[in-house]
Amino acid sequence: MLLVLGIFALRSSLADHYYVPSGSMEYTLLAGDRVVVSKMAYGLRLPFTDLELLDRAPVARGDVVIFDSPKDGTRLIKRIVGIGGDEVTLRNGHLSIDGMPFAIDIGTAEAFGDRIATLNLNDGGGPNIERRLIPDGMLLAIGDHRGSSLDGRYFGLVAEAEVYGKALGIYRRKDEGFVWRPL
Repeated sequence: MLLVLGIFALRSSLADHYYVPSGSMEYTLLAGDRVVVSKMAYGLRLPFTDLELLDRAPVARGDVVIFDSPKDGTRLIKRIVGIGGDEVTLRNGHLSIDGMPFAIDIGTAEAFGDRIATLNLNDGGGPNIERRLIPDGMLLAIGDHRGSSLDGRYFGLVAEAEVYGKALGIYRRKDEGFVWRPL
């Protein structure tokens, strides 16, 4: 019994996995993918609670994160495209931060430091965002399948404190079996 409780405590505070239910993050994540999630990436929480024991690094632009939708509480996985202090513009699926475009291949990919997000614009770019200033402590989360993602353009900003963890990589893909693809 203590072993089971210990395993659940570790999953609650350190690491977990997530099943990707939809294609809203194509082509980075596909429906049916399973990803490893670090729950220590942004702090250490007391098991089974939201009480933070140790504060760590802030959420970074480009991170793929797990959080509950502010609108209905549904657990989501999305990319953070705007952090506190950013002025975000999104037109036809193309992202600009503080007036600087992130497109690197005619709108099909974005560079976030050393990470590249491959976008799916087959269904268009979804709703536009015009010069939205992101307040400190808040995040803008958008899917990589810009025209088919129920994301921050619909439910608004996410409080940084509400992020459960950072997706580290894909460990199982539906048609390929066990793989490792870091995010």
